Amino acid sequence: MNYSFYGWEHALVPAITEEYEGIQTPQDLYDALSSIWCEYTCAPRLRGDWTRENRTLGQCSITAFLVQDIFGGKVYGILRPGGNYHCYNVVDGCVFDLTSEQFGDEVLNYEDNPEQFREVHFAKEEKRQRYEYLKGELKKRYGREYIDKKHSPESKK
Repeated sequence: MNYSFYGWEHALVPAITEEYEGIQTPQDLYDALSSIWCEYTCAPRLRGDWTRENRTLGQCSITAFLVQDIFGGKVYGILRPGGNYHCYNVVDGCVFDLTSEQFGDEVLNYEDNPEQFREVHFAKEEKRQRYEYLKGELKKRYGREYIDKKHSPESKK
């Protein structure tokens, strides 16, 4: 797959969990999420503009915190017009943003931005629910516990 998210060429940090089959790098996660991101996981204020062609639109915070679950590191935010933050990840000095494509050719500044915390973002119930849905879909498709159950002798009965 060709990648165009910010930092893709250096996003070679290893997963800190073995919870997801085949997800070892941020590129692997991007591949997996490409079939999961949807209108429902998009921020409500942007849903009217969401399309399969712009699948990362409105997905930043829930994706960045899922990245943090899998790869560790910290989540940072770029202040956007209107007062919202666009979230991205920094893991072991590696800066990458799985949802940067939503901005097209706009160049974002990934330096000296404030750290973001899930407790603040997930204080919004709808955002927490979107995160849980995204994580749940990833587990259904790539979670080792689900894959192991599908291939167990009991599942073949």
